[in-house]
Amino acid sequence: MNDLHGFILHAQTKPEKAAEFEALFSRYVAASRRENGCIEYHMLRDQQDPTLFIFYEIWQSKAHLDVHSALPHMAEFFAKRMDYLQRDFEIRPVDMISPSSAVR
Repeated sequence: MNDLHGFILHAQTKPEKAAEFEALFSRYVAASRRENGCIEYHMLRDQQDPTLFIFYEIWQSKAHLDVHSALPHMAEFFAKRMDYLQRDFEIRPVDMISPSSAVR
C-alpha cells in the first residue's frame, strides 16, 4: 500500500439538474488536474443512467485532497450540493495498484 489517496464518487443528480451539474463540474476538471498533488481526476457519466455522474480521483495524499476540497468553489458547491443531488454522494475509497498513465 502507498500514501496515495484515491476514491470513486457517485453523484446521483436530480433529473432536472443533470445538465446544470455537468456544465458546472466540467469547468472544474482542467483546473483540478493542474492542482498540486492531483494524479488522476476524471468525470464520467453513466451510459444507462444519465443522472449518474462518477468521479475517479487519485491524489498524492489526503492533505492534497483536503486543500482541493477547501478551495472556495468546491466548499461552496459542497454546501449546496443537495440542490443538485437526489441523495448524498456515495464515496468508495480505492487503492491505486497500477501506475498512473496520466501524462503531465
